[in-house]
Amino acid sequence: MTAPNRNTLWARALVDELARSGVTAACVSPGSRSTPLTAAFDAHEDIHVFSHLDERAAAYFALGRARRTGEVTPLVCTSGTAAANYHPAVLEADQSRVPLLALTADRPPELRDSGANQTADQEKLYGDAVRWYKDLPEPEAEARKLRSLRTTVARALAEAEGTDPGPVHLNVPFRKPLEPVDVPGDVPDDLDPLAAEGRTDGNDGTAPAGVGGASPPAFVERSQGVPELPDTAVRALADDLGVERGLIVAGPADPHEVDPEAVVALAHATGFPILADPLSGLRFGGHTRVAPVLGGYDAYLDEAVTENWPDPEAVLRIGASPTSKPLRKYLARTGGDQFVVDPAGKWREAEFTATDLVVADPSRLAETLARVVAGPDSADWRSLWADAEQAHWDAVEGHDGLFEGGIVADAVAEAPDPTTLFVSNSMPVRDLDRFARPSPDAVTALGNRGVSGIDGITSTALGAGSATTDHLTLVIGDLAYYHDMNGLLAIARCDVDATIVLLNNDGGGIFHMLPIESFDPPFTGQFKTPHGIEFEPTGDLYGLDYERVDSREGFVDAYSEAVASEGSTVVEVVTDAADSHGTRDRLRERVVEELT
Repeated sequence: MTAPNRNTLWARALVDELARSGVTAACVSPGSRSTPLTAAFDAHEDIHVFSHLDERAAAYFALGRARRTGEVTPLVCTSGTAAANYHPAVLEADQSRVPLLALTADRPPELRDSGANQTADQEKLYGDAVRWYKDLPEPEAEARKLRSLRTTVARALAEAEGTDPGPVHLNVPFRKPLEPVDVPGDVPDDLDPLAAEGRTDGNDGTAPAGVGGASPPAFVERSQGVPELPDTAVRALADDLGVERGLIVAGPADPHEVDPEAVVALAHATGFPILADPLSGLRFGGHTRVAPVLGGYDAYLDEAVTENWPDPEAVLRIGASPTSKPLRKYLARTGGDQFVVDPAGKWREAEFTATDLVVADPSRLAETLARVVAGPDSADWRSLWADAEQAHWDAVEGHDGLFEGGIVADAVAEAPDPTTLFVSNSMPVRDLDRFARPSPDAVTALGNRGVSGIDGITSTALGAGSATTDHLTLVIGDLAYYHDMNGLLAIARCDVDATIVLLNNDGGGIFHMLPIESFDPPFTGQFKTPHGIEFEPTGDLYGLDYERVDSREGFVDAYSEAVASEGSTVVEVVTDAADSHGTRDRLRERVVEELT
């Protein structure tokens, strides 16, 4: 690897090692101090560079790609506030276990704490939110340091994509010259080829690079296992699950985290219904044809309904905490054992009523348990849940008026096959939970439920869309759309097409769910915060088709036309937040009345 100076050599070695370790794309924002890294990524033929003007949008875009793939898309930015703009996405990646790698360029050490321009304290900038932090040494054309750099890349990816995936931060200082200008004597002619060029054959001395189309080997190969229970623990858990009345509760999980077929096999073996969060990977897909997958529980798990139900004797919980508050409260007030399965051994059950923490890979555990569990299999228990489920869907299908939950349900029902569906926080994800019926459609539903912010939603969705050839639909509220309008630039710059369903109720509709609604002021001015913004000009600004509708029939027609057309379209649906909340309440009350 020839290089005109040490900075160029250093950056090329780092990027080369990322590519050898399987990285295929990176998100880069313009800046001076990061020039060596930007130039190295741009020149590498095996890495696709997504250029983002806004670092916050870049970070969420990388987050979205990782949600869809389970693999890191590195981020590159200059020093100063640029790195701080990654912080919201880092927090989301931490809490939702999404692999992320932030490469933040920095001033050399002697300029820190000196008042030098565009210099901030970037050491451990993201605190405990990262799985691993390292302040890299200053670039040097020295064999041991280059071998250390290549090893650091392997360690960073292992931490980011490990059993407890999440963000990793490498701070990368550079001193001038930052451009690939020739600096005589900066890179010795006799530099150790192993350090400068990386490995040219496998770690065992076989498989030369380029032979048979093989890629150059990584400096340190990574092998990632999954935690499994010993046989005695599996048998004990199988005994605990051998009961008449049980549930499998599947919380949010990205596509690579849980194998639906393994969970379905366990449901068949136990006879337990599956309460599937819409972001669990289990609500939609071919397995729903043969599995007892339920999705209407948010409406019927009311105390008035369940007070006469027998409690579940055992509950197996996988994924993160469910979106549905009624489901969480139901689990908290029922008796029986609750087994929280978590491969990282962390606690994700905020009601603190679960009885057991099971440290194991959920898919492998479900597959193993399905072979050994045996129970009495109560048909009455399954019928109880099936009847409640049907009552909910009958009520929903009997209402064809305009309300936000109906629009979300229509978007899912009309989505092409296959579709990546990204849904915003606040009301859209809650409407997806209550009104999107389980179906065999190939819909991959994603959302940012780690810290549940409304920032970066558009960028995350576009990042997810960039990782697949599936159609991309984004369902988003007006405040979240406003919050990340910068992210729309990625549609053109990163060549991503999307159908954006914009639910515009002119403010924070979710606050109608809180007691503060009864106090006005300050409700309207400080919580609902109507903005009066006309969003149609964003179509001209970002080169999008734009359609505004005010009926369900109009939405279905506009959405169907949008998904069938080339390019990206925003379908804005004008709704009334109070009316939509009233409809939700009336539908729930109808179901509760029928079941009590």
